[in-house]
Amino acid sequence: MAHVHMTGSRSVGSSAAILLIALMGCGPALAAPRQAATLQAGFTEMYELRFSTARASFDSYIQEHPKDPMGEASLAAGYLFEEFNKQGILTPAFFLNDKKLLGGVPNPQHDAAQADFLQVDDKAREMAEAILKTSPRDPNALLVLTLANGMQADYDALIAKQHISSLLLLRQTQQSARLLLLVNPNANDAYLALGAANYIIGCLPSYKRFFLSFAGIQGNRALGMQQLKLASESGHYLKPFAKVLLALAALRERQPRLARSLLGQLHQEFPQNPEFTQELANLDRSGEPANLSR
Repeated sequence: MAHVHMTGSRSVGSSAAILLIALMGCGPALAAPRQAATLQAGFTEMYELRFSTARASFDSYIQEHPKDPMGEASLAAGYLFEEFNKQGILTPAFFLNDKKLLGGVPNPQHDAAQADFLQVDDKAREMAEAILKTSPRDPNALLVLTLANGMQADYDALIAKQHISSLLLLRQTQQSARLLLLVNPNANDAYLALGAANYIIGCLPSYKRFFLSFAGIQGNRALGMQQLKLASESGHYLKPFAKVLLALAALRERQPRLARSLLGQLHQEFPQNPEFTQELANLDRSGEPANLSR
């Protein structure tokens, strides 16, 4: 995992939205145990890059619980995770490289899977919004709305390169995450969205943070680290992604021991994911992340 400094000549919208990529892993912390088991299997398979198997688990959940928007959100997450893996977005060489991180995928390849993601993500959002019209404090619907908007923001920033749209969705994501925590203070997955945005926006040059403040978006690196730590320790299905982002932040802050500890945990939890294995090996060999860009 790579890169320490955020430089200041790139798109504000892209940089503001990108770290909400972590919302791809969000899941229903409030689901009943039997329901959660099906989704747990799907997310575990997704984290280990077994995408077709993950989709089968998510489809099974949708068939069993057609009125729960979390099923559609989880399926959308699987599509987006696979797409980002295909485009190389989840690699350290991309994720911590200023030019790529703030500018999006160079000449992205487009395929049917992207259309599938957009269709399913829209359906999840529509289902959540319908529930919130009659029950505006429904925690599951708030979680789904946070997830759907966050994933759309990531797609717009990284692949579609629609930075204004991404920025607006980022603000909505932060708002729904905060409301979710008011409704359910134990919904610690919401801290992933807040922490990622706080940390990355806090890394931007001051003039970019100034302009973002007019849109009601602010960042704080120290607060972001605290929120990511909370999500990495007490989150549910977002917990692995919180660990990934906290590891990246730790490398930026010159805390390689923390990064190694987090990568070690991820390697143990998901041994079939080669990215965790490779980056842990890189740190073990050199004490520094691979492809470190300064």
